[in-house]
This record gives sequence, C-alpha cells and structure tokens, in this order.
Amino acid sequence: QVQLVESGGGSVQAGGSLRLSCAASGYSSTRYCMAWFRQAPGNEREGAATIYIRSGRTDYADSVKGRFTISQDNAKKTLYLQMDSLTPEDTAMYYCAAFASLGGQCPLTTGAYRVWGRGTQVTVSS
Repeated sequence: QVQLVESGGGSVQAGGSLRLSCAASGYSSTRYCMAWFRQAPGNEREGAATIYIRSGRTDYADSVKGRFTISQDNAKKTLYLQMDSLTPEDTAMYYCAAFASLGGQCPLTTGAYRVWGRGTQVTVSS
C-alpha cells in the first residue's frame, strides 16, 4: 500500500523560500502521477503542481508557475516542492498525493488522486 509523508513546512517571511519533501513508500512502479495540493482555511483544496514519475512531465497552476518547482528523486522515492518568492497568499496546508496512471497529463484536480499524505503547514508572513 502506497504511503506518503510530507515534511519541510514552516514559517517564512514574504519573499522567502521553502522546500517541501514527500517520502513515498509501498510501490515499485514509475507509472504514477504525483502532485502537491494546498488548502487554506475556508478554501477548497487546489492543485499546485504535478509530475508523472515515469516521464518527469510537470504541470503547474497559474498561481505558482515560475515560483514553484516540483521534482523527484526516484532513488530516494521522494517528491519535492521548491517554493520561491513566497507571498502570504501561499499560506496553506500542503498535501502530497498520488495515483497509478498509464500516462498522459496528470490532473491538478483532486478527484483522481487515491493516496494522500497528512500535510505540512506553510505560513508566510508579510
């Protein structure tokens, strides 16, 4: 069974950077979509970035494009989210998610994702 554990959240001032990590276990295939989602209080969970493990193809929400970078280390089975130029609007709980996929573009919507981590809090102060 696939399990995901996030880490790396914290508090940072606007303009700063953080790198989130998601340690994955319980799978051997590379045919997975993995993603970072975020949810601020009172808001719906929204996709920030996705990656197809087999090809390395990435996709980003417009709100984070050019500031966030999703990457993977297959040897460590770890997913990363490098977040730069952070703003208070980036404050949210960040979740790692995954589902098995034969390919194509990984969605930025929650419905297809079957496995979720518990999240890590990111707080950006002005």
